[in-house]
Parts: sequence; structure tokens; C-alpha cells
Amino acid sequence: MSDHLETEQKYDADADFALPDLGRLPGVSGAAPARRFHLSATYFDTEDLDLIGSKRTLRRRTGGTDEGWHLKLPAGVDTRREVHAPLGEDAEPVPAPLAARVEDVTAGRPLRPIAQLDTERTVVTLTGPQDRPLAEVADDKVTARRLDQPDAQPMTWREIEVEALDPGAASVLEAAGQALREAGARRSPSASKLSRLLGR
Repeated sequence: MSDHLETEQKYDADADFALPDLGRLPGVSGAAPARRFHLSATYFDTEDLDLIGSKRTLRRRTGGTDEGWHLKLPAGVDTRREVHAPLGEDAEPVPAPLAARVEDVTAGRPLRPIAQLDTERTVVTLTGPQDRPLAEVADDKVTARRLDQPDAQPMTWREIEVEALDPGAASVLEAAGQALREAGARRSPSASKLSRLLGR
């Protein structure tokens, strides 16, 4: 397993939103060519949704550059600690080390699949001198459905995530956020895709 701090900001965008040119922001030397991924994530929680209630999320995700199990824990404003475990087999239960990290919340209650999120992601990496990665901008088109409520209708939305890749990239996140807002995006009130689906 591995873990790291993740600092990102989320913005809601309409279907016809046009991503501005972020490669010319202050402190940014350029932008790498866009890459596209299909991500499919199954989220796990207790029957009473104890994890999301304590601002934690646990998922098994395929696709992209960081396939695997991801446990996200609160760590400050716009920041979470992400614990990562290998993907494993489809039928594998939640890895024991990850389950142990949330025992204080679950109190032994079983973790089960509660939601499925499929995302068409377009990623642009903003770079600094010597092509050093500073921040990643992900343009996500999301289709989400609840597994704990089979009759619930799927939800679809578009959001933009801006994640710092460098400890000194706070000013880049602020500049990117300003550019996105000026282009018509809005700061998302949801802390995560799952909390948006669940209305939490």
C-alpha cells in the first residue's frame, strides 16, 4: 500500500462548457497534450453510509493511471489523504488493511457496494520549467447510479477537477480556478462525486 496527500478543487460545468487555455496561466510554462480515459469505480460503505457520513470514501477503480483501491480520508480544506492498494481480482473483498483504517467508523459493520460511477475523463497536465508537472486538470463527464437503491435513476453531470501535483502549486490552483470561473464554471458544493450522488 501507499498513501499521499491530495489537494484538489472541483467545479461544476454545463454540458457546453469550453475549457479555457490554461497553459498560459501565471507560473505555468505550458500544457501537455490532452489524454482521455474511461474510469469505472465501485464505491463501498456500510448499510447506514457511515463512511460518507464521516467524509471518507472507499472505492475500487479501473481505468486511468492509478487503477486500484482508493481510501480517501479528510486532511484539511481541499485536501485528503489517499491510501492506495493494488487492484486484485474482481471478486476480492475490501482489502483488510483498508478496512482496518476505517474500523473506528464502521465498528465491524460490513462494507458493501453502494454505488457505481463511470467517468469519461479528459486530462491536461500543466507544466512549469523543464516540463515539471504542476497541476492536473480533469474534465469529467460522469454517469452515476446507486447500487443500494436499485430503483433509483442514474445521474449524469460534468465537473472539472484541478489537482496540485507539486507542493508549491497553490498559486496555480488559484489561477486555474479563476480562469474556470471566468469561463462559466462554478465551484462545486460537493466534496466528492459520491457525496453528490448520495446528496450528502
